[in-house]
Amino acid sequence: MVPPPPHGNVTVVAALVTEWLTWRTAMERALYGEGGFYRRGERPAEHFRTSVHASPRFATAIAQLLVDVDAALGHPDRLDLVDIGAGSGRLLGNIMASLPSGITSRLAPTAVEIAPRPSDIPASVTWRADLPDRITGLAVANEWLDNVPLDVVEHTPDGVRTVLVDPASGSERPGAEPSAEDRDWLDRWWPLHEPGDRAEIGHPRCAAWASVIGRLDRGLAIAVDYSHARDSRPPYGTLTGYRDGATVPAVPDGSCDVTAHVALDACTTAGERAGATSTLLTTQRAALLALGLSGARPPLAMAHSDPRGYVTALCRAGEDAELTDPSGLGGFGWLAQTVDIPLPPSLVQPPTS
Repeated sequence: MVPPPPHGNVTVVAALVTEWLTWRTAMERALYGEGGFYRRGERPAEHFRTSVHASPRFATAIAQLLVDVDAALGHPDRLDLVDIGAGSGRLLGNIMASLPSGITSRLAPTAVEIAPRPSDIPASVTWRADLPDRITGLAVANEWLDNVPLDVVEHTPDGVRTVLVDPASGSERPGAEPSAEDRDWLDRWWPLHEPGDRAEIGHPRCAAWASVIGRLDRGLAIAVDYSHARDSRPPYGTLTGYRDGATVPAVPDGSCDVTAHVALDACTTAGERAGATSTLLTTQRAALLALGLSGARPPLAMAHSDPRGYVTALCRAGEDAELTDPSGLGGFGWLAQTVDIPLPPSLVQPPTS
């Protein structure tokens, strides 16, 4: 995981470990501070199931996008592939393994991750803690934005208030009124109407995504994440903790992953303001179906004519089905934005089913 761009409006004194904090500050410390969840090298696959670990077919689909991007760029001498929040580096490795040799010889793969570099990462991969200054090619942010820290507000009888949290216990209490920046974002993207309604202030995610688009000289960036839209925001928010494969209370003490779904529609606008020239906001199911995954079972006759091939195709169909399940991984949001190239044809073609 990689921390978002720093913000300068909060000063935290490390010695005050029992103070009430805003959720944004508490999450930042719990996930990315000294001894934080991601700083100490925790791997997402150890705590929750991701598309990357469900099947290498996910990487195969993204490799097809890179092939399209390479063609749109005119096959440059250097083609960037940037995995933002790379974790163990498995997605990057699987994408590289799926590419034709004509691309791999020109590929400049980069893993953006604050955790230590694993020993099995190929020497050709640049491992760094921050985003590259410039990107020509493809940038992938798979389940990154949901870990960008943010503040939480609640509609109380006294009006909308910023929620404060005790990082040791997860207990909450109302704090000050939201800042003008927070109110502006709320009014546009997540208005609150009734006492008890809560919202997660998404402008730090918008800024983080804009920082990716702003680094694209030419190419494509995709964000894949838990998401929601303005007309269907969850009334009580989505803060969740994950540890050892189970959901747990969102306690920002560094012992668990703390995450919240992403307002990808707001990130879309931020990306356009940062220079995106074309946009597609869709679901993982629609995107992967367009990229050739189907989940369709092979014909039964194949079991007799080619038993080994039938088993292989059946396994592939099961993996595709999990990746495109609309009630599971297929329900993830996909935000694809380009700078100075068209959207890849393989992504925008009508799904086959």
